[in-house]
Amino acid sequence: MTDIPTLETDRLIMRAARESDFPTYRDFYSDADASKFYGGPKSEADIWATLASDLGHWQLRGYGLWMLETQKDNQSVGVCGLVWPHGWHRSELTWWIASDSRRQGFAKEASQAAIRFGYQQLGWDLVQTYMKDENQAAKALVLSLGGTKIARESFPDGIDRNVYRLPD
Repeated sequence: MTDIPTLETDRLIMRAARESDFPTYRDFYSDADASKFYGGPKSEADIWATLASDLGHWQLRGYGLWMLETQKDNQSVGVCGLVWPHGWHRSELTWWIASDSRRQGFAKEASQAAIRFGYQQLGWDLVQTYMKDENQAAKALVLSLGGTKIARESFPDGIDRNVYRLPD
């Protein structure tokens, strides 16, 4: 089994998800507005499957999503990490932040740590991300991270997306 490393940033502990994180997943994926770019809203059974899949990705690929927990009060605020879904032609930096924890810089802070992990620990030549065109918040974050557009491609879900390279 792959051990999921714990990373720490100034304000976050990035750790393996656990069963006690289900309420954070449930709150996010049950909220149609919050989860609209992540396949939501979802049923509780599908939310459980998403949590299990996020953990399983680490075992199958050796990397994946971390649960984001605040160092200050150990509150789960979202997820961030590197994924490569089966059947997709690119890996991806991805994240989501709980509605009540947004606009505090958690996504950027965690993304910077995940990008470093991709380049330094995994030895990747390219850490990249992509999003639906209408996801302006994600695009703004990617640009603030120094992301540069490297391609426009059609993905297995039939949606064309810009692909961004993220610098180390």
